Amino acid sequence: MLHLETFPVGPLGCNCSLLWDPATSQGVVVDPGGDGAKIRKRVEALGFTVTALLHTHAHFDHVGATRELQDLWQCPAHLHDDDTFLIEALSQQTSRFGMPAIPQPAMVSLSAGDQHLDLTTLHTPGHTPGSCCFHGAFEKGQVLLAGDTLFRGGVGRTDLWGGSWDLLEQSIRGQLYVLDSGTLVIPGHGPATTIGEEARTNPYVHA
Repeated sequence: MLHLETFPVGPLGCNCSLLWDPATSQGVVVDPGGDGAKIRKRVEALGFTVTALLHTHAHFDHVGATRELQDLWQCPAHLHDDDTFLIEALSQQTSRFGMPAIPQPAMVSLSAGDQHLDLTTLHTPGHTPGSCCFHGAFEKGQVLLAGDTLFRGGVGRTDLWGGSWDLLEQSIRGQLYVLDSGTLVIPGHGPATTIGEEARTNPYVHA
């Protein structure tokens, strides 16, 4: 059974999640948005080998430490192809928000249905064209790593590069709200919630 740990990284407090299987000592890092040394130290303390870096989307605050950790661990970094244009425009992204430049990582294609450590990839466009969520189980139950698609009491903004409100609504209603109501939701920023709570009370997208 997978174990899960989440903590904020980078200048915008992106939630970086570590998921690992103690039986095999292998795991993944989801959204290494910054503070590469912090992520590395935590992985070393937990004692697992990182087999992949997974990304919910390619905004700069979710990929800030990707190249550093990719070089360190020599592991693949996965991203949906529809967000390739955002990786290619990292310098424009950071300059728009007044942030330091980020080294461009090399990405491996990520598709709906792909599995990593029993996490299944859901392609949930809207916040970005290639936005994805990762759904699976850990020792406390079902979990959804939602990136910037769904938040506690909120949803991802759609006014940035390639965003679409219509697609965001479709993704949330058609792929997320159909999950078990007790599923723990780890958003890209801020506190956790559950699918049931958001389906009932989210003021932006109702079930």
